[in-house]
Amino acid sequence: MIVRILGEGQVDVPDEALERLNELDATVEQAVEAGDEVAFKAALDALLDAVRREATPHDVDSLDESDLILPPADATMAEVAQMLSGDGLIPG
Repeated sequence: MIVRILGEGQVDVPDEALERLNELDATVEQAVEAGDEVAFKAALDALLDAVRREATPHDVDSLDESDLILPPADATMAEVAQMLSGDGLIPG
């Protein structure tokens, strides 16, 4: 799966990582729903760190479309709330 972290570029995330990333995504979504800024920041940092750790850089010369777009690390809770769908940031 090709994932873009806004402001950082694209990475390739293996399918095996998606279950763990979905768990972290659910934590982000719960923090947003609760309006808990502290939990939100920690959850977003954990999600983005996991993506960076699990992923490999995508070819920078590639024109491939991203399968998924994640917010930047400095995104506000309101910005992330606008990006959330019924499945959170990561479908599945």
